[in-house]
Amino acid sequence: MRQHNVMWQPVVIELNRSLYSEEMVCSMSTQLFYIPETENLQGNEEMHSHLVPASYHRVTASGSAERLMNGEYEPSIVQTLVNCIQNAEQRDRNVRNGLQVMRNAAPSSYKPFIENIIRWQDDAERYLQNTKQLTMQVTGAAEGQRQFPYSQSQRKWPYF
Repeated sequence: MRQHNVMWQPVVIELNRSLYSEEMVCSMSTQLFYIPETENLQGNEEMHSHLVPASYHRVTASGSAERLMNGEYEPSIVQTLVNCIQNAEQRDRNVRNGLQVMRNAAPSSYKPFIENIIRWQDDAERYLQNTKQLTMQVTGAAEGQRQFPYSQSQRKWPYF
């Protein structure tokens, strides 16, 4: 069990960092719905339609990594982790697009606030990429390999 802890602990740490950053993105962008000047800010609602599933996939990946770190091992847990990382990456692209729309549409007094949200999103994505690289190392995926060792067609999502 100790070996699993050592192997998976860096993955768990990076996912926790990504989740923390995502918490800030969620909190700050949702706050804009409750400020009269930004309650209807263009791009925010659309961005949230991708932010919510991106968060779900990060949370699910984190739970999977925690289980692996604690000694559980089933190929399906690894597959869940891998596919959730991939799905979060895909959703992040749309989140980023929505944040750009928001920044462009925001009143000038709120642009620095939205820039701060974008910096948190940068962090969330960077830590997720670190997670992906570490997971590839643990699972033995080739360094130059673009895909994890599981095909996209193996995904079965009840939501999103």
